[in-house]
Amino acid sequence: MLKYVLDVIDLLDRPQASGELLAGHLRSVLDAAGTPAEGPKPEITVTRIEGERGGTDFVKVTVPGTRGKAAGGDAPTLGILGRLGGVGARPERIGLVSDADGAVAALAAAAKLLDMYGRGDRLEGDVILSTHVCPDAPTRPHDPVPFMDSPISVLDCNRAEISPEMDAVVSIDTTKGNRLLNHRGVALSPTVKEGWILRPSDDLLGLLETVTGELAHVLPITTQDITPYGNGVHHINSIMQPCMATDAPVVGLALVTQTAVAGCATGASHESDIAVAARFSLEAAKDFGRGVAHFHDQEEFDRLIELYGPMTRLQASVA
Repeated sequence: MLKYVLDVIDLLDRPQASGELLAGHLRSVLDAAGTPAEGPKPEITVTRIEGERGGTDFVKVTVPGTRGKAAGGDAPTLGILGRLGGVGARPERIGLVSDADGAVAALAAAAKLLDMYGRGDRLEGDVILSTHVCPDAPTRPHDPVPFMDSPISVLDCNRAEISPEMDAVVSIDTTKGNRLLNHRGVALSPTVKEGWILRPSDDLLGLLETVTGELAHVLPITTQDITPYGNGVHHINSIMQPCMATDAPVVGLALVTQTAVAGCATGASHESDIAVAARFSLEAAKDFGRGVAHFHDQEEFDRLIELYGPMTRLQASVA
């Protein structure tokens, strides 16, 4: 996986970084591996979205599985999202910013899945991967360290990245600008579904420990973190914002550090940690598609609704 990470970083760490540049790279990976003659083919699309402070390119990759919805099957679909404000903060900062880690991980996982597909190693379920590429995103103040901002709104990001076909979502995001988790590596959040913060998935914690070879670290999140941006309350970052736009269970996969590191800092990305995040996402896709990894306990979730009612009001957008 590290090879794919390094290739993606090389393409993103330049003023000319764009969605088309990365899409071309992904297509070349698939072409080099060869595409099987039978079954639905992977799709790679780029969509440009403009905002008040600029624009960004959304890259979406759909890798069909042997029993996935694209082939008319019933295997569940996993969404893998690379969350960020931008891969660069030019002209304020020159170089790849720490905030880019989520995009790098998602694009590296996409490259690996496309290579596997071309060689004949197809997963059972479909996998949809999405992120966006902006080399000149704005920054904004945040405590304890500055954040990267985005040229478009979180609502626009959710609309571009979330697909109704997704039965569960892994949201990968740099989560270094805090003092809540003093560990360098990756951490998994509890599952969030329809406004409820549920207990962390034992299946996913087991996968994380297998991939890292370490005890799993859990990212602490609060009710504030699963409410929409722009409502005037503190958010750890945007890692849990996809839960605003889907009824599917969402987990955050955070790239974390021992010290608080600004999202707009350059020279702060750890390639080996990004590779771990990408490998975890790939392993989650394998097991989720074949039905052996669950993001939440549906019976327990139904019991919570029965006892206390729905919490979907937390998903409402801020007027």
